[in-house]
Amino acid sequence: MDAGPRKPRTLEASTEAAGEGADSAPRKKLRRRLISPLTRRVLAINVMALAIPVVGLLYLDEYKAGLVDAEFVALRTHGEIVAGALAEGAVTTDLSGKSEFLVERTRQMVRRLVEPTRVRARLFHTGGALMADSRMLIGSGGVVKVEDLPPPRPPDGVTEPIIDIYETVATWFRSDDDLERYREFTEQRAQQYAEVQRALLGEPARALRRGQDGTLILGVALPVQRYKKVIGALYLTTDSQEIDATIRGVRFDVLKIFALALAVTVLLSLYLAGTITRPVRRLAEAADLVRRGHGRQHRIPDFSGRRDEIGDLASALREMTDALWTRMDAIERFAADVAHEIKNPLSSLRSAVETAARVKDPDQQRRLMAIIQDDVARLDRLITDISGASRLDAELSREETVPVQIDRLLSTLVDIHNETGGKDSPRLILDLAPGAKLRVRGLEERMGQVFRNLIVNAISFSPPGGIIRISATREAGDIVVQVEDTGPGIPENRYEEIFDRFYSERPSGEKFGTHSGLGLSISRQIVNAHGGTVRAENRAEGGARFIVRLPAG
Repeated sequence: MDAGPRKPRTLEASTEAAGEGADSAPRKKLRRRLISPLTRRVLAINVMALAIPVVGLLYLDEYKAGLVDAEFVALRTHGEIVAGALAEGAVTTDLSGKSEFLVERTRQMVRRLVEPTRVRARLFHTGGALMADSRMLIGSGGVVKVEDLPPPRPPDGVTEPIIDIYETVATWFRSDDDLERYREFTEQRAQQYAEVQRALLGEPARALRRGQDGTLILGVALPVQRYKKVIGALYLTTDSQEIDATIRGVRFDVLKIFALALAVTVLLSLYLAGTITRPVRRLAEAADLVRRGHGRQHRIPDFSGRRDEIGDLASALREMTDALWTRMDAIERFAADVAHEIKNPLSSLRSAVETAARVKDPDQQRRLMAIIQDDVARLDRLITDISGASRLDAELSREETVPVQIDRLLSTLVDIHNETGGKDSPRLILDLAPGAKLRVRGLEERMGQVFRNLIVNAISFSPPGGIIRISATREAGDIVVQVEDTGPGIPENRYEEIFDRFYSERPSGEKFGTHSGLGLSISRQIVNAHGGTVRAENRAEGGARFIVRLPAG
């Protein structure tokens, strides 16, 4: 039986390549970091996702606009009540029908009607002059101006800097900086306020301005009418301190929730990143030890119990490491086998050459020269097969697979043999399943090599004029090809050994050295690379049967 190698490289070439790679490739030392880049990325993404809505909430433009509109409505309602009260209680009408304000009563009513609130009320005459101001107390001592005190600051020394920081940051998100500035004139007249002038024309108006301290100033002007005649304009103003306090409270609540959510997010992110980075770092360190270490004492950690991608990665690395060690063992065994197989013909060749130099008999010299020619041919055949086997792995991993019609390939091989074989050569009979799609994905040349090796092996063990049956069928998702001969069969308990490299179990009449012993080994290597299997067994009626199973493509 023919057998062949798995890893096609000589020991010298493999050692040289390994040494060259180890010496020329720079060894990159694994750096230990307090916070790994992966952890930083996880933290950045999670915190950013949390911060985006918080930054959006800091604007609160729609909410603030709603509060301003509500304040305008309340201010106008208040103004309508005050204007109605003034028209009824602070205006006198003479016999000619002319209405005039009672100055003292008007001033007292204006101040009293807005005193419980933070609203400032001013009454302008139709001529534009200021008649009353709720912040001006006019008495025997003259005019006293009333100023609203700013709201008390929190006594807590920790809270006050926080509010200062908040007010500074809040200015960054202010979207109403383009408002008209509110000005306080020493001598106030209706012409200084556009909304008051509209009110004197009988049309209510409002205006929004920005004060000197940055707060908003809301102003509503309403006509004061007596018998539907405009006799003055009431101007109510208030600032946005309550609105700002409400917005500030909402923002502080949002920031408190954000701080809590941020703490939870950071802790969960660190935990999540740790569950990823720690095992990845352990895998990287273990892989580095395997790369730089000597012997097989370094193992990849087993994380298969995680049941996630890291567990899959650890399992793949462990399998890859085991495969590398197995490949290295195969290379070592292959090198030893090659050395042994080459040494035999070399020893015979050396002995024949040394003897030929001493022998003078021409007949003996011719016999020795025949031996030398046989040994040289055997070496050439052996080296050719070894060279082909050494390129097999690289070719199988590099070439692109294509659809291969197994029925067409087998028909071609059978026709060639039957047409070129001699009269004593075994006859090949092909049996194909009718209507079956016998197609696989692979390398057509290598698939042909597999079936050629099996056919040649069957021919070598078949008697002259014997029959070799080749069948191909489809079973579920596989293509099954069987090659049956009528030879002596396979020795018991040797069904797997015949696929070993350089296995020699040849027919008794065959000339020694005709085959290298790599054919079946190469065939199994090709079939395994295509995701299939090949096995051997004996037929009940005599002879051997080789079964190739390949996934349909």
